[in-house]
Amino acid sequence: MNNKVHNQIVSFIWSIADDVLRDDFVRGKYRDIILPFTVLRRLDALLIPTKEEVLKGYIFLKENGIDDLSGLTHQSKFPFYNISGFTFSDSSTVKSKFPYTALTNDPANIDSNLEEYLDGFSDNIQLIIDRFEIRKQLAKLKENGLTPLLIEKLASKEINLSPIEIKNPKGEVLPPLTNLGMGYVFEELIRKFNEENNEEAGEHFTPREIIQLMTHLIFLPIKDKLKVAQYSIYDSACGSGGMLTEAEKYAKRITDNKTSFSLYGQEVNPETWAVCNSDMLIKGEKDYHIAYGSTLANDGFQFKEFDFMLSNPPYGKAWKKDEDAVVNERGKTNEVIKDPRFQTGLPKISDCQLLFLSNMVHKMKKGTELGSRIASVHNGSSLFTGNAGQGESEIRRYLIENDLVECIVALPEKIFYNTGIPTYIWLLSNRKEKRREGKIQLINALDLSTPLRRNLGEKNCEMQPSHIKQIEDLFLNCKETEISKVFNNEDFGYHEVTIERPLRYKSQFTEEAIERLRYVNTISEEMTWMFKAFGDTLYEGITKDIKQKTELWIKDQDLKTSTANRKKLFSAATWKTQKELMLIAKDIFTKIGDTLYDDFNQFNKDVDKVLKSFSYKVSATNKKKVLLAVSWKDEDAKPVIKKKEKIGTLTYEADADLRDTEIVPLNEDIEVYFNREVIPYVSDAWINYDKITKGYMISFTRYFYNYSPPKDLELIKQEILDLEKETEGILEEIIKS
Repeated sequence: MNNKVHNQIVSFIWSIADDVLRDDFVRGKYRDIILPFTVLRRLDALLIPTKEEVLKGYIFLKENGIDDLSGLTHQSKFPFYNISGFTFSDSSTVKSKFPYTALTNDPANIDSNLEEYLDGFSDNIQLIIDRFEIRKQLAKLKENGLTPLLIEKLASKEINLSPIEIKNPKGEVLPPLTNLGMGYVFEELIRKFNEENNEEAGEHFTPREIIQLMTHLIFLPIKDKLKVAQYSIYDSACGSGGMLTEAEKYAKRITDNKTSFSLYGQEVNPETWAVCNSDMLIKGEKDYHIAYGSTLANDGFQFKEFDFMLSNPPYGKAWKKDEDAVVNERGKTNEVIKDPRFQTGLPKISDCQLLFLSNMVHKMKKGTELGSRIASVHNGSSLFTGNAGQGESEIRRYLIENDLVECIVALPEKIFYNTGIPTYIWLLSNRKEKRREGKIQLINALDLSTPLRRNLGEKNCEMQPSHIKQIEDLFLNCKETEISKVFNNEDFGYHEVTIERPLRYKSQFTEEAIERLRYVNTISEEMTWMFKAFGDTLYEGITKDIKQKTELWIKDQDLKTSTANRKKLFSAATWKTQKELMLIAKDIFTKIGDTLYDDFNQFNKDVDKVLKSFSYKVSATNKKKVLLAVSWKDEDAKPVIKKKEKIGTLTYEADADLRDTEIVPLNEDIEVYFNREVIPYVSDAWINYDKITKGYMISFTRYFYNYSPPKDLELIKQEILDLEKETEGILEEIIKS
């Protein structure tokens, strides 16, 4: 399509918003009118040449009592039709039994005629009209008297939205607009509206150069293997459908149109779903299937597998709305993942992007020669968030250990319209070439871009064809350069090893420590006040008066006492239990005295001897509470023994506060690492073999880090002196003025 003609059409349609809608609609709502009416105008232009035949067919079906109107697509020559007696701009030129008239011919009744015109569309267009919510806009257009001007502008002969050549009022020939050309016009309008609404910029639109890069990387490695056959392309978050149509167009081009494709997509936003379906119709796509609804909660293509999959799923977006469809008892011990697509693992509820990737992996073809190829855009969190054993790491583990990841490309920053954060393309295949088996290629394309003259939302740069070609060559050659590195799968794996250190207690009975047993630690401040205020009466029961006075004191002190702690506080049983502990401690104190122990093991033995002499039995729980109340951690104390084996080996209690983890690469022996990196610094540490977990993460910074030495001190000193000279006298001038 001629760029000049393309730009003229876009500019003309864009100007309608300001000419017609200004003052009556806020700018953010212009798209709600312009996009759907542009679609209607294009559909109208396509249907005008066969309008009489459609009306003729409709009358025939009606006269013969046939309700099924689907056959009218034979008359319209398109998979849609309109049976109303109206069009946007053209009327019947000769007398006919099946006349139709332009909406613009009857300005007085244009609003009611427009509603009849909309009602005349086939069911597939009705879905688009409903999702666009066009009928909701009609009342405001009518109220402000805008309908005649809007239709007149769209029906203008100044532009040609029809597939046939026409002349403008000046007699100049306007070339026909092909489906592909109209698709470009429509996508440009979407882009411009997205740019206008910064909060939505890029939400449904992936930069064209990124789509091109993804499609090239998906198809080029297997282009010679594509046959004269039907293949499928799927986008799980298809937005306006650009990835689907661009992928199809590129694949057809590199195979000289010998392949054909079925397009599948799913979109959760109703307006965007309508945009996508409109774009498919406008471009003349015949075999497409766009499901409506959440891909995560309501899979539109259950049990279906696809040859090629491309997607730019939302990242940093919560999947709380989809949770009930995905999992039961999320995060609990009895958690059950309902959907087989996500059995590998679940990421944090705050970010759904890896669920979309899992969905695509689940839909990979297993029994074909080519299998499936996936290209998916993600932010950096998909590479490294989640500790070993957590959902994100488990998903990466599945992908890497099943050798599905071919390559990850780091894209230039600020390449997208709605985010400036780092983004990456994941390339997956379940039919890797021999040379790629067990390996993953990383390509650092951060610097492969040129700046834009004017920012588009967050986007301040773009990739040129030469940049895309450079990445293609790096990928196809699978060779190492400064910006391309190839690793073994295991290089990204690690063991998360829990390192324990012994618990060490010093112990001593003192009157202060024993008195503290009167109170529960979490509410000691409240209980201390109550005992001072009400004394031993608390052990008899908590009266209404005591509770009211205590509540007033808590409020006055601005204490954040929880409901559970309030329940304990106002329970006589709590007070009695604590008093019992205090009395046990006093009885032990009278026998053992205030000896300071640096060996808790000996302290425990001595207390046991004392307890045996008592006339009453002390439970193990109460004993433990008393001992802990008079003990404290000290690094100079001896380790607390947990168990002594028959062979004399001692097992120590672990101190949770000193517990640490070490990340040990998969290709390194854990004990060798431990003896080298841990023991020299903490000689009493040991490995908790029951808690070793395997994880995977990918760090571009680690593999492509370029060291920049700090500035020379003399240079810094000189710069400071130069700045002092530049500012000399400025302060004096400011004071004088």
